[in-house]
Amino acid sequence: SMTHSTITIGIDLAKRSFAVCTQDHSGHILARQELRRSAFAQWLAQLPAGTIVAMEACSSAHHWARRSLQYGLQPKLMAAQFVKPFRKAQSSKNDRNDAEAIATAARQGNMRFVSIKTEEQQARLSWHRVREGYKSQALCISNRLRGLLAEFGIAIAQGDSALRKALGDSDIRDTLPPILLQALDHLSDHWSQVRECLHECDRHIAAHAAQDQRCQRVQQITGVGVLTADALVAHIGDGRDFHNGRQLAAWLGLVPTQHSTGGKAKLGHISRQGDSYLRTLLIQGARSSHQRAMNMEPSKASAEQQWIRQLAARMPFGKLLVAIANKHARQLWAMLRRGQDYDREAWRKHPMNQAASVAQMVV
Repeated sequence: SMTHSTITIGIDLAKRSFAVCTQDHSGHILARQELRRSAFAQWLAQLPAGTIVAMEACSSAHHWARRSLQYGLQPKLMAAQFVKPFRKAQSSKNDRNDAEAIATAARQGNMRFVSIKTEEQQARLSWHRVREGYKSQALCISNRLRGLLAEFGIAIAQGDSALRKALGDSDIRDTLPPILLQALDHLSDHWSQVRECLHECDRHIAAHAAQDQRCQRVQQITGVGVLTADALVAHIGDGRDFHNGRQLAAWLGLVPTQHSTGGKAKLGHISRQGDSYLRTLLIQGARSSHQRAMNMEPSKASAEQQWIRQLAARMPFGKLLVAIANKHARQLWAMLRRGQDYDREAWRKHPMNQAASVAQMVV
């Protein structure tokens, strides 16, 4: 007689084999199953509407979550790190135990859930994934070319243009055995194909960003380019999954870890949890913000640029970049959530500064 809304089903996803654990409202296990992929799809379709279906947020989880929504189920995705503590024995990890831990974790009142990505979001982010693949491939090929040339006593300056120049240099080619030249030309052609694919990805991402007003808006911040704008908007949309900018910064792993006890705050290195691609883009963007601030004439510098210059005087470079990236994350959230353009005077409107200026007037 138990209603479906009190039942939680934990699913440990994989490519072919799916472990399922069904729990009632008090956490008692009603059933365990191991299903192959086709059987799992059919089984999901026959579940009563409103059943809670819990999964760890891996790449295929968003697909199954969308499928669950079509069937009238309630999908709940959780970060794997939040599920881990609910596995009874950390020493015995298997699909059966994982499914149980997922069901248990999903029933916690204080659990945080991951928002389900739409097909369009995932498709947009796929272009970034493909681009990263081409980028690392291009680096591998250029390193291979350099290594081959180095074996024959030819050392080349840093940078792709120096390598391209060397490959076409007739003086260098004359010193190399013809049998090697064939291999180099073959590899060099492959390199230019991969670089062309990389540029094609750039063109597609730029086209997505050009059609999205939110992407245009967030590029008003120095250091936020097309890649960062498109990746961020495809990930978080208008930021409604976060209560404030601080939460977004924490989600990106740009905040210190804590080891505090007894009211004593001890802060460690940054957590580096969350999406490493987005975090990298923001930290790279912070480099250009820093450069712009340091090159700016002090009298023309904005409040943010003055802040960067002050930090640079008392902070190691790596820490400085994280601080700028953290600030950018908060600003980006505010712009997306409120649908506002970048305002370099926004800090004046902050309640804290308003109170301070009123106090000064009174004095």
